[in-house]
Amino acid sequence: MILHLDMDAFFASVEQRDNPDLEGKPIVVSGHSMRSVVSTASYEARQYGIHSAMPIFQARQKCPHLIIVPGSRHKYQADSKAIMSILKEFSPHVEQVSIDEAYMDISGTRTLFGSPENLAGRIKDNIWDTLSLSCSIGIAPVKFLAKIASDMNKPDGLTLISPSEMDEVIRQLPIEKVPGVGKQAMKQMASLHVRTLADLRHFDVRLLTQKFGKMGTRLSQLAIGMDDSPVETTSVRKSISSESTLERDISSYDDSKKIILDHCQQVGQDLRRRFWVCRHVSIKIKFSDFTQITRGRKTKGWISSSRAIFHEAMHLYDGLVIKKKIRLIGVGVSDFQGREAPVQLSLLPDPEENSEKKWQTVDNAVDSVWKKFGSHLVQKASLRQGGSAMENHTAVKITIQGRVQGVCFRASTRQRALEHRLKGYVQNLFDGSVEALFQGPKADVDAMLIWCRQGPPGARVDQVTPAAVAVNPMLLDFTIRY
Repeated sequence: MILHLDMDAFFASVEQRDNPDLEGKPIVVSGHSMRSVVSTASYEARQYGIHSAMPIFQARQKCPHLIIVPGSRHKYQADSKAIMSILKEFSPHVEQVSIDEAYMDISGTRTLFGSPENLAGRIKDNIWDTLSLSCSIGIAPVKFLAKIASDMNKPDGLTLISPSEMDEVIRQLPIEKVPGVGKQAMKQMASLHVRTLADLRHFDVRLLTQKFGKMGTRLSQLAIGMDDSPVETTSVRKSISSESTLERDISSYDDSKKIILDHCQQVGQDLRRRFWVCRHVSIKIKFSDFTQITRGRKTKGWISSSRAIFHEAMHLYDGLVIKKKIRLIGVGVSDFQGREAPVQLSLLPDPEENSEKKWQTVDNAVDSVWKKFGSHLVQKASLRQGGSAMENHTAVKITIQGRVQGVCFRASTRQRALEHRLKGYVQNLFDGSVEALFQGPKADVDAMLIWCRQGPPGARVDQVTPAAVAVNPMLLDFTIRY
């Protein structure tokens, strides 16, 4: 039997747990800009028709009193790690498929933990007692039905599909509930008059393959309850990527180039941190009308320097004919191997290979600075915004001491910063002080510093310590960090 665990509104539930004032209220985890989308919606927010990936402006229209929480990925990752550790107490065969989702092979666990329902109940109790979070669990003889079962009785559900019930579940299962069947596939299903998974039994596998490609063969097998997908306990990272939805649509080649360069630095650093090299680079472009394209290419050799990744990414970008404004740009790398893995040596010296080694040395030095002092302290010269409105911008990081910690102070700081159209962040520090970064026109930054020295009503500011920092052209919003 296969068990599938899915946390209930994970990010939103963590925020409600950590802030009792949010309990029972419609909240979403998201950024605040008009370009932001919902990452996770609480069940209270879902009652208004709000769901993941919905633009935040639409969510606000559906629920004017919606509460938006920026969220903290580090906090979610820590809870995710704890959840996976709990699962491994019951079986070593655990496959984590996302930050809040996992499969577990529970074959042979009956002697230790009793029936599958009893095992699932103990897992749910352990997660609640340890983290005060609820989850939904589905159990079935095969993997795809276990995932479907976990979604049947959310939230805090427990659903078991026994071998004798499989056929009846498949007969009644709406085809759109099958993992992998998206909007495009549903158009084909409608033309074939397919409403349930069992309806596919009436079609020859060759026709399904013609209509749906490789997925057609799999659908034919799922329709009769066949799924030999194992629970894979060892997962291999297949790609590394960095992308951003832009604060405004752009059409300038130079703007696109700078954004691509910044993503290449981020991807390159992640690649080198894992001591990997790659042999495939790709770019992703989404336009103002929400259409998107991706392009990729295999490199001549194994690379890990940001410069080499940027060279490949720009080669792909320069090959595009772009006639619409761009709202999102992303860069990705794949096809990995360890940096120390043996490679086939060239008979003749390769100048590009020697250049790659030199730039790897430079990148390693920059990575060390980023790790110790934070990213963007050292940047490529071409990322500096010369000859634009950014020339008159400044950035100041300040430390505020006094009676300043708390939700109210951070919210007031963010509201005032947005009134001045500043970018940056505000966050609590462990020593009781508050750190903030303000970036924008010098006059607005100076006005914000004056406001910080007084603070909002109820705060007591004892000392404000400012320090000039490098302008970060990639800042898109003013956020509250946790």
